[in-house]
Amino acid sequence: MGKVYLIGAGPGAADLITVRGARILGLAQVVLHDALIEPEMLEMAAQAHLIAVGKRCGQRSTAQHFINKQLVDAARGHDVVVRLKGGDPMLFGRADEEMRALEAAGIAYEVVPGITAALASAATLRRSLTLRGVARSVAFATYSRAADSEEIREHVNADSLVFYMGRDAAPEIAQQLLAAGRDAATPVALVEACSTPRERTLTLTLGELAHGRAQSWLDAAQPSLVMIGEAFAARAAQGLAGDVLQEQVSAGLLSAA
Repeated sequence: MGKVYLIGAGPGAADLITVRGARILGLAQVVLHDALIEPEMLEMAAQAHLIAVGKRCGQRSTAQHFINKQLVDAARGHDVVVRLKGGDPMLFGRADEEMRALEAAGIAYEVVPGITAALASAATLRRSLTLRGVARSVAFATYSRAADSEEIREHVNADSLVFYMGRDAAPEIAQQLLAAGRDAATPVALVEACSTPRERTLTLTLGELAHGRAQSWLDAAQPSLVMIGEAFAARAAQGLAGDVLQEQVSAGLLSAA
């Protein structure tokens, strides 16, 4: 029996994988990887047999039960098997199903965390997910159109909202937040293909998002995040520029006049 490593590849850029993840990837004999993994990262496992098992919205993809079987079969014939997942394995990555399958087969495994897209996107935007006096809570969510879903009511009270896989449903998300009492002027930031050469960002308001203003901008072929909350407003609008000025005055760098 070999060992399986569930490794977080991070948000996209090959050099944003952890040192541990990169080291194990370089030792792997088999790598089962998501669809959104950058080619440069797969080059780190040039010695391995690569198996694409990713899921893409609106496209044919590998069934989860078959991925589970492939992991078990690979571990029975190889010492080091990697399941390479975009972002962090434990966030919207179906890691629990894969861990259960490995446990049932008596196969050892280890989870190697990665940088999730929300953290990398906050860095790209240069906006903190939490902000003193503005945002003390954050919710990471996905949106479901299922008839029996709770939709987004349980997330309304978080100061900063980050929706994964929310590109197509962005207007509906915004409309529900407005119906729940969110201000139409609430800042929204969209980040597409974070940390890759294809990265793009767009800022608008919740009201504009509800009216579909972002849909023509979004690229259906790229992963994207919808980030909502006052923490994503321009710094000047938050009064932070004034705070910096006051600190300079206090330090004697500028005249109070």
